[in-house]
Order: sequence, then C-alpha cells, then structure tokens
Amino acid sequence: MAGAGPGTVGGPQASRPGPAAPVRRLTVLYDAQCSLCTFLRDWLVRQPQLVPLELVPAGSDEARRRYPGLDHGATLEEITVVGDAGQVYRGTAAWIVTLWALREHRPLAHRLSTPSGARLAKGAVLAAAKWRGAQWGGTRQGGAQGGGRVYRHADGWSYDPHQGWTYNPPGCDSGTCATG
Repeated sequence: MAGAGPGTVGGPQASRPGPAAPVRRLTVLYDAQCSLCTFLRDWLVRQPQLVPLELVPAGSDEARRRYPGLDHGATLEEITVVGDAGQVYRGTAAWIVTLWALREHRPLAHRLSTPSGARLAKGAVLAAAKWRGAQWGGTRQGGAQGGGRVYRHADGWSYDPHQGWTYNPPGCDSGTCATG
C-alpha cells in the first residue's frame, strides 16, 4: 500500500491525479460533535499504527490552517483523510486507508480494497452515516460564522459552536401539547 494512490492495484484510491506517492503520515478529519466519530477517534489512538495517524476535528481552525484548499463543510459530512503528500481520501476509501495504517487491521484493509470488499466497506460507511443522521434528527444545518455547524435535535436541543447548547421546545402545531 505504500505508494497507493490512483491506479495502484489493491489500494484505496485517492482523489489526486498523477504518480503515486508513499504515504508516511495520515491526518484523519473527524466530526468532533458526533459521538460515533469521537468513539472511533479514541479507538484509533489506542491502536498500534504502522503509519502515524493525526486526528484533527473537521472544520476546526487547525484543519482550515493545514488544508486551506479543502471543502471543510464536506469534511464534516463525510470522513476525509489527508496523506502527507497531499492525497485526499473520502468516504469508503478514507476508512480503508485508515485501517491500512493500523498494524492489526492492515490485512482487513487489503481485503476491503477488492471490488467485493469495497461493497462491504461502503455498506458499513452508509450504515454509520445513517446512524449519525439519526442522532441529529436529520436536521444538521450549517452555521453562519466561520463555517461552524449548528446541530438541531428533534427534541428541541441545538448546539452552535459559537453559542453552546440551547433548548427551544418543539412547537404545538399539532394541538397535542399539554398545557400547564
């Protein structure tokens, strides 16, 4: 996998054209407001790594400073991994290259990089995305300042990185609200 990139047989595909470059370090951009993402971040840092992983919150000032050319809104919607030579992996390929960096999971990464393995990996990524969406009630919206994200739960709670947590009870449009 060292040197994997576009055209490399059996390795995840990066979205960078040109000759393959060795991967010596990877930066995983993860959603710091997502409980699944932070659980996986904590799991990743405990794993023995063959290729060092840096974990940086997606959309953060640090991510924007390091990678000014990335669509940082998209990095909050889909896992993005950046290689030290500028390779950019998204979605399924990002998960596969992250597993490839881990000593105990490299064989799995090679199996997932086959056509049949890629279908399985894509299914896992879609299931995780569906779970994430359900946690936010399907109402995740972009914030106005600095590219921050505002998350709104169906139960009335919302989080804005600039203002913190707020509670606005759901409306009584259906006429089913109890009056006190």
